[in-house]
Amino acid sequence: MKKNAFYAQSGGVTSVINASASAVIIESKKYPEIGKVYAGKNGILGALREELIDTSKETKRFIEDLKFRPGGAFGSCRYKLKGIDENLKEYQRLIEVFKAHNIGYFFYNGGNDSADTALKVSQISNKLNYPLQCIAIPKTVDNDLAITDCCPGFGSVAKYVVTSTIEAALDVESMSESSTKVFILEVMGRHTGWIAGSSILAKESHPGAPHIILLPEIKFNQQKFLKKVKETVVKNGFCVIVASEGIKNSKGKFIAESSMKDAFGHNQLGGVAPMLGDLINQKLKLKNHWAVADYLQRSATHISSDVDRKHAYEVGKKAVQYALKGMNGTMPIIKRTNNHPYRWKVVPASLTKIANVEKKLPSSFVSKDGFGLTNKAKVYFKPLIGGKISIPNKIIYQSGKMQMVPKKLKPWNESV
Repeated sequence: MKKNAFYAQSGGVTSVINASASAVIIESKKYPEIGKVYAGKNGILGALREELIDTSKETKRFIEDLKFRPGGAFGSCRYKLKGIDENLKEYQRLIEVFKAHNIGYFFYNGGNDSADTALKVSQISNKLNYPLQCIAIPKTVDNDLAITDCCPGFGSVAKYVVTSTIEAALDVESMSESSTKVFILEVMGRHTGWIAGSSILAKESHPGAPHIILLPEIKFNQQKFLKKVKETVVKNGFCVIVASEGIKNSKGKFIAESSMKDAFGHNQLGGVAPMLGDLINQKLKLKNHWAVADYLQRSATHISSDVDRKHAYEVGKKAVQYALKGMNGTMPIIKRTNNHPYRWKVVPASLTKIANVEKKLPSSFVSKDGFGLTNKAKVYFKPLIGGKISIPNKIIYQSGKMQMVPKKLKPWNESV
């Protein structure tokens, strides 16, 4: 019997997440077993609220153009489903909505927390005897999902950071004689240094920056850091630093942590760059400038990696194929088969090995002094930022029709 599919985007978006959405919609049309593809308005909340977007009403051009559109076209959210034993009603509600709209395929596009959600939904569907193929589609700029060689979204952020580091370094170098001596770029990375670490590729270009890379995996030592900054300025005339937002002190506490938490219970971060700038100003009396890449790093489709875009599209395509093969609680992951030239393929992996597992930067990637990365790291990073993209027409994005499917159930009580 023909079943409809439900696709949702979750967590922080990327410049290529919509490529996965495009792939799911386009690939689903090839199979008579799949009826319509419904997209959740604002992620999993769209399922709970029964706010389903009928993607069959969108134009072919709109769906094709998603390959190049940053952000989450259908809306994303940070909403963490509680444990099945804690709040069974949430899961029962999901199944009720899926039943009401004849949904037999669930595609959840996100990172670690999303993998956990997809796994829980696959388990509860079995418990409630509702046939549902649950496939998690990988997406996270943090690159911290287990098993997969890399995560769609990461390669483009890495390319942005590498390019920005080179350009900023050239700027600072030209002004360092009589002006700015130190530049600090703050990038994302709560517990892992993949994004900050990728900036090592910028050293291949003149003027050989960054001189210092600060990683969450290496405890921040203020005295050692200041000594390195001073030595670098004496040697080169200037110093460029790339710092992860998640660097920690000797006690394991984030050095730039606010008291606010996001919907997943994570402490909100930000402010590492100005904090380091103040430290350098007070202790070394060196003029410095800083920048926080923030949302720009994950939304810069104009400089995104074509390799990354192809990864994102292929995992979306494979997700549909895996669902039709009857796979459940599965994620299509990227497996590197060769470095020179770069080759890769997509293979399935169980969510039980991915959900709630965080992949850290390997110690073999970090230099002995803790302020840089090794050649082994360069070999890993370099292929992921490859390829230029050609954005059709002008960078002007269309509004989708976003036609909602008529509701069939009572409103969801969000306070329950």
